[in-house]
Amino acid sequence: MSAQKMTNEQILKYVQSKQIRKDIPEFRSGDTIIVHNKIIENNKSRIQKFEGVVIRRRGSGLSETIIVRKESSGIGVERIFQLHSPQIEKIEVIRLGKVRRAYLTYLRERSGKSARIKERRPAKAVEKTSKPASAKKPAAKANKK
Repeated sequence: MSAQKMTNEQILKYVQSKQIRKDIPEFRSGDTIIVHNKIIENNKSRIQKFEGVVIRRRGSGLSETIIVRKESSGIGVERIFQLHSPQIEKIEVIRLGKVRRAYLTYLRERSGKSARIKERRPAKAVEKTSKPASAKKPAAKANKK
């Protein structure tokens, strides 16, 4: 594509399509995830894992963010991650949570057992098994007297 014939909007879409990640698993608010974050200190880099509950997922495209909350030594810790950031190595979904809100602010006031979230079962694929006509049992006739 030549840059002279492209509009600014087309250039922006082209650049974003190159930077957007395809390896992000499907998850939503209430799910427990582990975010593997790359940290660079001096000349060394290491991977830091942050495990917690997703309390918010917002935005779209390159600007999509998540807020992950965990309790560490009785103190609540929240981190905001850019989903398509090159600092994120990978995201693992540990547990699916069943919640009825998109933004779980009520978890901030709770700790311990009251902060638990019910587990959501993944949707199972419905198997279509058709029985042959010869396998059906004939209807039983009632005796009339």
